[in-house]
Amino acid sequence: MLVQSLLNGLTMGGIYALVSVGLTIIFGVMKVVNFSQGECLMVGMYMAYVLQQFTGLGPYYLMLPVAALTFGLGILIFRLIIKPILGKSLVNFMIVTMGLAYVLITGVQLIFSPTPLSIQTTIRTHATIIGPYVISTPRVIAIGVMIVVVLILYTFLKRTDVGRAMRATSENAEISQMLGINTTRMYMLSFGLGIMMAGLTGVLLTPTYLIFPAVGNPFKVIAMAVVVMGGLGSVGGAVLAGLFAGVAEAMIASYYSFELAPGGIFLALIIVLALRPEGLFGKEARKA
Repeated sequence: MLVQSLLNGLTMGGIYALVSVGLTIIFGVMKVVNFSQGECLMVGMYMAYVLQQFTGLGPYYLMLPVAALTFGLGILIFRLIIKPILGKSLVNFMIVTMGLAYVLITGVQLIFSPTPLSIQTTIRTHATIIGPYVISTPRVIAIGVMIVVVLILYTFLKRTDVGRAMRATSENAEISQMLGINTTRMYMLSFGLGIMMAGLTGVLLTPTYLIFPAVGNPFKVIAMAVVVMGGLGSVGGAVLAGLFAGVAEAMIASYYSFELAPGGIFLALIIVLALRPEGLFGKEARKA
């Protein structure tokens, strides 16, 4: 039972890690929190549903189209809503992204109604058997996709000029601008990538979750906890904390109560912050 719980937790943790990486990218570069991350995940699920109705393809064939569409959505949101408040108070950004979350939920309700939808796919009931252990195949695919996406992102940030410019902007935007880096473009790119991660996570959830306007709320809250646990702005920390959160949730569900399982994530957050206030991979604040 212990090993089975660990496997279930790790595979679910892959989902938490992927949506948290998107939130981390936005915070790492822009130093702000996107309070509409869960709603962007929800939009990705609806995009997958609409594309599946038109094409008849399974959800995993729709990952690249939805990733492209949600990246474009992120760029559009940045240009129309985020760019005008750059350099303003962080409270402005918080209110604007919270408002955006409600706009997205209301818009989806007007178009699709609050009635839950689902994508029909045969993989929904498939299971992967590893010796005596059984794991949901969609979750196995999800953690595999997470690993591939994070490796691609790591390579992009470390090996490309644009990636290095994004990292420089995250370290010090003013100096980066003085050195000729277009920091506004870096902000736009990071916001687009963050929204794309949320949309991609939404596609991976469609085989096992119903699609409805508020489906992204719990993932948004968990992603914020994971980002803090991993260390603000750390992609590696978000991945590790996401897996840790999944395991904590699975352990509570297996040994205590399924209803209280999400509380295991915040218990893990409390423990991590008690031992290391800056998070698993966060930078310790300088002391005078």
